[in-house]
Amino acid sequence: ERKMLLELQNRNALLREVDSAQLLAARNLIQYLVLRNEDITDVQDALHILGLSSLASAESHIHRQLQSILQRLGTSYAPGTLDDCTYEYSLKHIAEQSNTLFGERKDSSIPHIMVTFDASFADNYAFIKNLLQNGMNVARINCAHDDEATWAKMIQHLKRACRYTNTNCKIYMDLAGPKIRTKILNKGKRKGRVKVKEGEIIWLADEVTGFDKEDVVISLNEPGVIKMLKKDERIYIDDGIIKAYVEDIKKDKVAIRIVRIASEKQQIKEGKGINFPDSKINISSLTEFDKKCIPFICEHADLIGYSFVKYSSDLVELQKVLKKTTRIHPYIIVKIETPESVQNLPSLLLSGMKQNAFGVMIARGDLAVEIGFERMGEIQEEILWICEAAHVPVVWATQVLDTLNKSGMATRSEITDASHAALAECVMINKGDHTIEVIETLRDILHRTGKHHNKKRFTFRPLNIARRFIQATE
Repeated sequence: ERKMLLELQNRNALLREVDSAQLLAARNLIQYLVLRNEDITDVQDALHILGLSSLASAESHIHRQLQSILQRLGTSYAPGTLDDCTYEYSLKHIAEQSNTLFGERKDSSIPHIMVTFDASFADNYAFIKNLLQNGMNVARINCAHDDEATWAKMIQHLKRACRYTNTNCKIYMDLAGPKIRTKILNKGKRKGRVKVKEGEIIWLADEVTGFDKEDVVISLNEPGVIKMLKKDERIYIDDGIIKAYVEDIKKDKVAIRIVRIASEKQQIKEGKGINFPDSKINISSLTEFDKKCIPFICEHADLIGYSFVKYSSDLVELQKVLKKTTRIHPYIIVKIETPESVQNLPSLLLSGMKQNAFGVMIARGDLAVEIGFERMGEIQEEILWICEAAHVPVVWATQVLDTLNKSGMATRSEITDASHAALAECVMINKGDHTIEVIETLRDILHRTGKHHNKKRFTFRPLNIARRFIQATE
């Protein structure tokens, strides 16, 4: 407890910048990080044996829970010294934050449901109305696709459907961000795609000059990235389906060797994502295209998704642009999809708390590729814990019941994965041919599991995220 109070003093200047509605939550976040900088697994076992709280599932009110334990052990507190961030307060505050972002829920036992819109929705009012009637709370429009005219049609249909069904639905718009994508320059026998095989060497370059006609040459939509690559660094294409290594570096081109293709269709398509988990890619999170989209987003959206955030300075930059654009702007949803955003999560949260409400999206697609699929279970749990400590609502995103959405039949593993979504305040569904069935299945899963997730008991080994944050002031 002494360390918690000392850390609050050290962070006093930072806390003064936090919105008054977020102050108790910000204090609780810092106190939680102090605790998670320690290994208290033995203490937890001892407390459990005594029939006392082991501090598990107390993320949202950690200091007050610690004080209650000390009282039970015979340590008394003078009146007025107990922390105001109680269990009851945290429940109320998280619910208020969630309702501010995603709207009021008819069924409080399940998270809000966000549905990703497709270009076809612009001409399908009936389907949008059907989504609303089946439980959609938030409509997601990705600015990386289509254009303002298409987005406007989607929004027009949505608002008309809301009036008809007497249902409220928030509008969430994703900034495209610096998503690095493939461009086929050479040896594409079919338009927009090129055949490749394991063991083959292909090239990354900005132009096709200087190559043989049989060379596979791929460009990137972000200039300058190729020059940032180094030998032996990993490269993943198409959500990790294709794995490669940098084998050789020339003046204006890079040779990469493909070592794995986890698909029967051994090809690279135009516009597929490409990730460089080992490389230091110095690109601004807020692109010029994003800035051009912001006036439209501010006019029409309730929420704005910030893609590929890395540092709190990125968030400050977006906040400044929004303030210059309009007095009342959409609430920010910070997308966690890079290793840097995981490492800097506490700073991102505290920066976001300068607003009276904001949220976090666990964008598990790019994040899994960047940090490694084997670490996703661990990392997504840590993000959930830290966000709960900050009373920040979380959107659980990417491939939720994805096989069901595409084929009409869910796999066993994705049913289990979907049940974990009950830990979040909102669940995002991607586009597919069976979206209505996905919503119905998801609502059933979440209703069954939503009342159980608080009963899980965790042990508190030190978190690297917490250690990195605390050591910054030592």
